[in-house]
Amino acid sequence: MPTPRFPSSPLNTRLFVLLLVVACVGGLVGSTVGLMAAPSLREPFLGLIRQPMTSPTGITVQPPVMVKDRGIAEDEQTIGVVEKAAPAVVSIVMTKEFTREDFLGLHEDEMFAPFMDIPFDGPMRIGGGSGFFVSSDGLIVTNRHVVGDEEASYTVVTRDGTELPATVLARDPVLDLAVLDVEGTGYPFLTFAEPGTLKTGQTVVAIGNALDEFRNTVTKGIISGLNRRLTANALDESVVLEEAIQTDAAINPGNSGGPLIDLYGRVVGVNTAMSYAGQLIGFALPGSLAARDVLQVQQVGRITRPFLGIRYVPITEDLAVVDNLPVTTGILVTRGAGPDDVAIVPGSPAERAGLSEGDIITEVDDVAITEERSLSSIIGHYLPGETVTLRVIRDGAILDSTVTLDEFKPSM
Repeated sequence: MPTPRFPSSPLNTRLFVLLLVVACVGGLVGSTVGLMAAPSLREPFLGLIRQPMTSPTGITVQPPVMVKDRGIAEDEQTIGVVEKAAPAVVSIVMTKEFTREDFLGLHEDEMFAPFMDIPFDGPMRIGGGSGFFVSSDGLIVTNRHVVGDEEASYTVVTRDGTELPATVLARDPVLDLAVLDVEGTGYPFLTFAEPGTLKTGQTVVAIGNALDEFRNTVTKGIISGLNRRLTANALDESVVLEEAIQTDAAINPGNSGGPLIDLYGRVVGVNTAMSYAGQLIGFALPGSLAARDVLQVQQVGRITRPFLGIRYVPITEDLAVVDNLPVTTGILVTRGAGPDDVAIVPGSPAERAGLSEGDIITEVDDVAITEERSLSSIIGHYLPGETVTLRVIRDGAILDSTVTLDEFKPSM
């Protein structure tokens, strides 16, 4: 499957001028076409709607009256949920200070030369995304890639247009999640759904800052799949998404970090990635993972992730045949292609527990490792310092190995 992309809207600094010029030209052309087309197309259709219908016999017939049925009831439920949830959804604007020195060399390009007299000094908007309040005192959840630039400044824009300076409290070192904070109290906020309650086919609603322009855009769809594992790319970041929720509720650029909610108004996911190759294929991180991050920030002021310290490959039926393995699921502890890509990280919990290259791990605390539930996603639900029991197959023998997890550091 083609690699999904993050639906945030970062702008490459070098191409900013070109994008600005294209946007201006495109805007002028689009406005002209719209003004020309509107009078000729809009009025006839409005006329048909306003006027009663006439039958072939010349008898006037009133338009049919809609009868309230299940579809109408569901619409009313959706409208109610959106009206309740939308005030808690925000837009996130990223700005950064630039000087003319940052654009040196562009004047040598004939395409940019006519625009080099534009004053570049000062703050410039370079990207944006979405987020949502999770507490009345100003905590906001979004994607890490939306607020990934540590040198940039961030502003939260509420539904009514109020702009609030935001502070990034924590960035998840593993998952594409982050927690922000704005000053003040009394903000409307969303709550998270209970883990494990989401079902394939369930109706969901996505809310976000579509195209970094249309705040609180609402799209509706269903859960198309659960526990997807994929890699999503932005301009300068690549992230592996574990346990991702697949949905056909349209997720557009700028939707990154917005909530995916059920018809009770509870957050079931954080909109994260979209597929440009597929039709209405979007992905969200489970709300339970975001809830865990929020709780950690509230309790200890940061987000921590557990660390085991092994390099491995998932076992498939083909790998089992090629390597003559005794099982077709689980993981095989193995070194990588490079000389430094060791199977067991020195000084890690795995080394202290006596794990070695060639070990097969099939379970973590009696939870089977499968294609749908990877080792990293299972371990990710634990906290540093917690102890897990691994079911290990070594030289044909089955044994249990107890491991106390460390805290993951981004440099690892």
